[in-house]
Order: sequence, then C-alpha cells, then structure tokens
Amino acid sequence: MVDRPTPSVPSGSTAPAMPTASPDAIVIGAGPGGLAAAAALNRRGVRTLVLERSDAVAASWRGHYDRLHLHTTRRLSGLPGFAIPRAYGRWVGRDDVIRYLERYAAHHRIDVATGIEVSRIDRVDAGTGTGTGTGTGEGTGSGTWQLPATGGRLLTASVVVVATGTNHVPHVPDWPGRDSFSGELLHAAHYRNAEPYAGRDVLIIGVGNTGAEIAVDLVEAGAARVRIAVRTPPHILRRTTAGWPAQATGILCRRLPTGLVDRIAPHVERLSVPDLSSFGLARPTTGLYSRVRDDGAIPVQDVGLIDAIRARRVEPVAAVKSFDGDKVVLADGSRISPEVVIAATGYRRGLEPLVGHLGVLDGNGRPVVHGPHTPPGAPGLYFTGFTNPISGMFRELAIDARRIARAAARTPRRA
Repeated sequence: MVDRPTPSVPSGSTAPAMPTASPDAIVIGAGPGGLAAAAALNRRGVRTLVLERSDAVAASWRGHYDRLHLHTTRRLSGLPGFAIPRAYGRWVGRDDVIRYLERYAAHHRIDVATGIEVSRIDRVDAGTGTGTGTGTGEGTGSGTWQLPATGGRLLTASVVVVATGTNHVPHVPDWPGRDSFSGELLHAAHYRNAEPYAGRDVLIIGVGNTGAEIAVDLVEAGAARVRIAVRTPPHILRRTTAGWPAQATGILCRRLPTGLVDRIAPHVERLSVPDLSSFGLARPTTGLYSRVRDDGAIPVQDVGLIDAIRARRVEPVAAVKSFDGDKVVLADGSRISPEVVIAATGYRRGLEPLVGHLGVLDGNGRPVVHGPHTPPGAPGLYFTGFTNPISGMFRELAIDARRIARAAARTPRRA
C-alpha cells in the first residue's frame, strides 16, 4: 500500500509515489496545459492524476532563461478557475509564471505525482485483455489505457491526456563539421542569462522569439559582439501599439481566412516596424498566417531587437551552412569566428516513443488531432499544447482544457 500524493507539489519537492485509488483520467505533464486539463477534468467529476517526470510542476518554465516574460497579457493568459494575480504585472515574468502554476495546482487541489515518467501508452480492449495499439482504427468506446511507468509501475485509466508540450527535446541541427567546432556550442535551452558571455563574441542561430530575446539580453549585458544568423526573415510585430496588445490582434486573426491575414499583414508591418533591410534583415516574403499554420512560426514580438539592430549592436548574418574548426561557414560563403554559438533552433515534441505505435502522429511527429478530439481508433486519448497559436499559448490551453474535460466526461469509465 502506498500513500496518496498531496494535492499540490511545492517547488523542488517530490510527491509520494502514487494514489491508492485508480484515477479515471491520467494527465502526462504538469506544465500549464496538463494542470489546466486536470483542473477542468476534476471540476466535471473525473478523478484525475497528473504524472510529471521531473521533481516539480512547471518544469519547462524552470529551465527557461531568466529574462523571459509571457508575450501575452496577464488578463488573457489565465488558466481555468484561477486568474493570474494582478501583482504579477501585465507581462508576466518567468518566476511569476512558476509561482502561478504552483498556486494553481494548490488552489485546485490537483493530484500531482512527480518523478514518474511514462514510457509508452497502450490500449487494452474491455473484456479481452488484448491491446489495440497498432493505429489500425479498431478501437471502440470501451477499454482501458495502460501506461508502463517508472519503477515497473503499470498504470491504467479510461482517459489519457498527453500534455508534455512542444519544448520537450532540444534540437540542434547536425551541421557538417559541427563536432569540429573549437568554440562553445549550446542550445538555447541551456542559456540562463548573459553574465557568462560578457565581453565575448556570440553568434545566435535562429531569429524566433527565443533567439531575438537572447540577442537583446546579450547586448544589454555587455557581450563584445552579437550576430544572429537568419535563414528565413521573420515577421516582427510590436508587442503593443498604443496600448493594444499584438495578442488581441492574433485572437481576431484566428477568425479570418489565412489568405486574408497574409494580405493584410505586410501593410500593418510597414506601418509599425521600420524596414531593416539596410541593416541585413530583409522584409519577410512568406505569409504571416501561412507560416503560423504550416510551420508553427509565430511572429517575433519585439522586446528591443529592432532598436538593437538599428544601433548595430545586433548584426543579422546569413544562415549557418557548416562548421570548420574555429570557423562558422555561412550560406553566403563568408566565414566568421565567434567564441560562442547559441542554437535557438527549436525543439522536437518527442512523442514517438510514447504514442508513435498508435498511428496518431503525422509525418512531422505532430498529433493528428488536438484539444477535444480523439484520434481514430484511440478513444479517450487527448493531446493539448502541441500547437503554437497566434492568439497565445496559455489562452488556447485554457480553451482546450475545458473542451477536453467536456468530451472526456462522456467517456465510459471503469466501475
């Protein structure tokens, strides 16, 4: 017999192993998406257990760089049933996001078991004991999900919500000669602050929101030189214009056809963002909303990058082609010698070991459905947090949580 875990998990602590009662639903991941889903499920009477492989809730946020803030407003970023405190300000910082998620778990008395990693999810048909985890679409409404987990545990539930998030596995491209580089090479996931890089020559690869914000952090902290390698010129938007947040525009855009937004966006950008072509960063030629829809590439929210480029404190350069000893070879043929290279090159979802055998992922490793929908042949299996919405991640996680809970409440449960 093991003890039931406490409803909330303080920072840095480890919850007791597992509850005695079998849950109706298991949520994998104690980040914002997982906690929101658990709160919404519990509210509908679905007994829910959250499993977290690390030792505390909000693990991914604890690993982010120090200066990170939500690019969405506090008011539009709260999760179901508990608003973000006004004291955290309009643009909530990383540490306050962590505090909020801790308080959220406590407020809703969410059962979180930490230090538990699930290795695989399988479907067992009711009454047969045989698995149907083949992606053949043979699943029915009755059955149980089995989850082999840390310590030889085999957990079961009628409903499983996968909320491990998009920032799961840091991705560093296998550039030719990468291993020969004699300088320091790290992924942005391992960047905390600019202090170790004061007085040094740094190249950032990637000009998404992470790369742009790290570049500003470096120049403000006294890096000797900061360059940023650009493969595809990004769409850049002011985080707020005359008090109107870009997120609010994103919410409106979600209701419009992709082509219409693509046609309108360049005019908005020309009005609000100066042309940086003479500084090495050309205007984007790809559609703003097409990139969001097809690649998950949301616009860069300006937190100082524009001014830094215009002051020539951040230098855009061509994309990285390869490495050669202490040199980085760029796509335009030039060779540079940074002391440090920070790869802001994104993450992989890492869902293949968990659910790849179920046939529920597309060719890019993304769930074929998300939110309140379940994949064909996988009743009771839900995914949340695997899109990068223009309207704000926290806002969409909150919407998904309510919809998932409403759908899951109709799933047949074990007696």
